[in-house]
Amino acid sequence: MIFVTGGTGLLGSHLLIELSQSNDIIKASYRSQKKIDQLKKLFQYYLKKDWEAHFNKIEWHQGDILDIPFLQDVMTDCTQVYHCAALVSFYRKDFNNCMKINREGTANIVNVCLDKNIDKLCYVSSTAAIGGENHKIISEKYKWKNTPTTSGYSISKYSAEKEVWRGIEEGLNAVMVNPCVILGAGNWNDSSLTIFKTMRKGVKFYPPGSNAQVDARDVAEIMMQLMNSNISSQRFLCIGSNQSFKELMTVIATENNVNAPSIAVKKWMVEPVRIFAGIASFFTRKKPSITRETINSLFGHLSYDNSKICAELNFEFRSLEETVKNGIEGRIS
Repeated sequence: MIFVTGGTGLLGSHLLIELSQSNDIIKASYRSQKKIDQLKKLFQYYLKKDWEAHFNKIEWHQGDILDIPFLQDVMTDCTQVYHCAALVSFYRKDFNNCMKINREGTANIVNVCLDKNIDKLCYVSSTAAIGGENHKIISEKYKWKNTPTTSGYSISKYSAEKEVWRGIEEGLNAVMVNPCVILGAGNWNDSSLTIFKTMRKGVKFYPPGSNAQVDARDVAEIMMQLMNSNISSQRFLCIGSNQSFKELMTVIATENNVNAPSIAVKKWMVEPVRIFAGIASFFTRKKPSITRETINSLFGHLSYDNSKICAELNFEFRSLEETVKNGIEGRIS
């Protein structure tokens, strides 16, 4: 029996699609019925006429990873746990929530896994938990540093990883994956997929930085392969490709048949927008659309090394073009 936390998220939903094709029953946690309805559409997109038979293999459990009695109940009789649930936010006022959900929630998962003698745990971390420096190739060996520009989200994911390492020291069989920005089919109003919505009508400006992306299908496949292997007590960067934001936006624009961006944004142009967004959020009580952390990301130059996972599993990642095409064709609402 398999249990998946965060089953309605971008990665969790792709993982459930993969798991449903090789397992009879899968337990998954959720918090919103609306998200389950969206997931049905994603199953239809990927699995066509067979979608319902696979979707019905999922046993849904509404609950929270901060609720220990819920976890103890739902994880009874489970042998494997995939922990995908997390809060992704670069809004400073969300720091405490990030720490609570990402670190404390992961600690709860680890503790219940130990208590229930779970065979294996796969924890979904992030490149944010590895950190990195501009213009350097970052691998799993990089030592995370807490600097003045480190985001609260990064701190929370690094802290969550420490809980998994603690569990491993106490006898837990576990692996971790560190994906970069994940793209895939889904709702364009959610998480990283908003870039497809932004680019739909074309934009003139692009941030001068660079980062990495990965296909949600690739991460899901890697997680399953790791869980069904003898690999343990390791973490793996999951990187499809490194590229500039201009290159990424150009590929998306080309697939959308709109003009590609051609004007690089200057930092002085963005800073007033951040300040205004912060003031507006004070009155509207809504999160600002841009923060100091997002600006640092858009102007940073980060590149990651995926050679460890490629060598370990003989894995070949999908191309950026294939990932973007799937994300556009697989739009759901």
